[in-house]
Amino acid sequence: MKPVRMLSSILTVGGWTLMSRILGFARDVLIASFLGPGAAMDAFVAAFRLPNMFRRFFAEGAFNAAFVPMFSKRLEADEDAAEFASLALSGLALVLLALTGLAMVFMPALVWATAEGFSGDARFDLTVGYGRIVFPYILFISLAALLSGALNAAGRFAAAAAAPVVLNIMLVIAMLGAWYLGGEVVQALVWTIPFAGVAQLALVWVAASRAGLHIHIKRPRWTPEMAQLVHIAVPAALAGGVMQINLLVGQQVASHYDKAISWLYSADRLYQLPLGVVGIAVGIVLLPDLSRRLKAQDHTGAREALSRAGEISLALTIPSAVALMVIPIPLVTVLFERGAFGVDDTAATALAVSIYGLGLPAFVLQKLLQPVFFAREDTKSPFRYAVVAMVINAALAIGLAYYIGWVAAAIATTMAGWVMVGLLALGARQFGEVARFDKRFWSRMWRIVLASVFMGWVLWMAALALNPFILIPVLRWLALLLLIAIGAGTYFCAGRLLGAFRKGELKSAFQR
Repeated sequence: MKPVRMLSSILTVGGWTLMSRILGFARDVLIASFLGPGAAMDAFVAAFRLPNMFRRFFAEGAFNAAFVPMFSKRLEADEDAAEFASLALSGLALVLLALTGLAMVFMPALVWATAEGFSGDARFDLTVGYGRIVFPYILFISLAALLSGALNAAGRFAAAAAAPVVLNIMLVIAMLGAWYLGGEVVQALVWTIPFAGVAQLALVWVAASRAGLHIHIKRPRWTPEMAQLVHIAVPAALAGGVMQINLLVGQQVASHYDKAISWLYSADRLYQLPLGVVGIAVGIVLLPDLSRRLKAQDHTGAREALSRAGEISLALTIPSAVALMVIPIPLVTVLFERGAFGVDDTAATALAVSIYGLGLPAFVLQKLLQPVFFAREDTKSPFRYAVVAMVINAALAIGLAYYIGWVAAAIATTMAGWVMVGLLALGARQFGEVARFDKRFWSRMWRIVLASVFMGWVLWMAALALNPFILIPVLRWLALLLLIAIGAGTYFCAGRLLGAFRKGELKSAFQR
């Protein structure tokens, strides 16, 4: 197989992810406008988080952390990778069917465990009802995630990255259709989710067949390869479970405060944009590339890939983090403040956005450092680190909530993210120089940080000047676009002057 051109692959994944996030913004703007922070939106967010939580636990996080490196090495060595993937797909499908059945029966217990603050009010029954409708989504999206992992390992990134676009298109159409026809928007929203999962699975299944990856459902069998896969996946599943516990702790804290889950959800959508476009895209591309290089004993190439991936990630992430911290109110005002989403909701959501912005580089660095372990089939170390981060997250979220309220959940998430990065960085030292960033990376970081700080100062001044226009509905979008253009232009010029990046350099470095 030809070497992956990392930059073009990252741009492919990032481009599709950007489109998905833009459509996701349209979806979330409609949700905020039609439902507004309150019982219906809180219930929908809590219900939809259930299949997404288990999806990250079983598929995109844990299972693929074990599956992708093993599949990549078999594909590189031409060792019947499709048969291995078919057995993995079949075993995963069996587990997911059982999980879905249990969840449908015990949905009230699941809701109580994840949003205990809903007990005794209308949100609890709403969440149980919505949860039973949306939970089957996990079956389809988890199988789609495995097929996406196989496509990524084969260097085919477009279809897998495009799959989330399908979900957002279908949800936007469903909500607008229900609104136009006078139906219940929230019912259209929840019933569309499982059907969108079927469409996403169909997309990647067809793409895998066209790529020559003949992966299909067959009778599950326990083989040495499956035993090895489970042995590697279980610690990763536990690590994924720990990270989901962090989210649940935050949701539990927020469930005791009116509208807090809705505020945190809206803030989450904002910081997930750069995280998805940069961090997740880099992680998706880097894991199979590192696995192949380590299989070929190309340690120099592996270090080069890690360093250049880190360089491009932070060159895009740090200015995004600064922007989220400096101009959260203009962002939230323009994107969400309409309909049932009022001024007070804007202020609360903006506070969470600024806190999440402080943690954004940590969330991206996690996506960058975890493949260093996963490519070596080491899933136990990240699990241990995740346990430490979980304890810190729970202590901060629960302890601070008594003093500062719901915002403790956002602070705890950010602090736990930085602790996790520190532990991953220290743990990666066991792999030697191959797992460390090179001198060029470190020489660029202070330049990137300085350019971002200067951009933040310019953005602050520009936001003060443009604030009157942000408050005018007809002009607010133009004012925000101008603000973004000023920030991007300032960062680019400052970065070039400081030597944070040079024309054509990253392209030549990634296209090895």
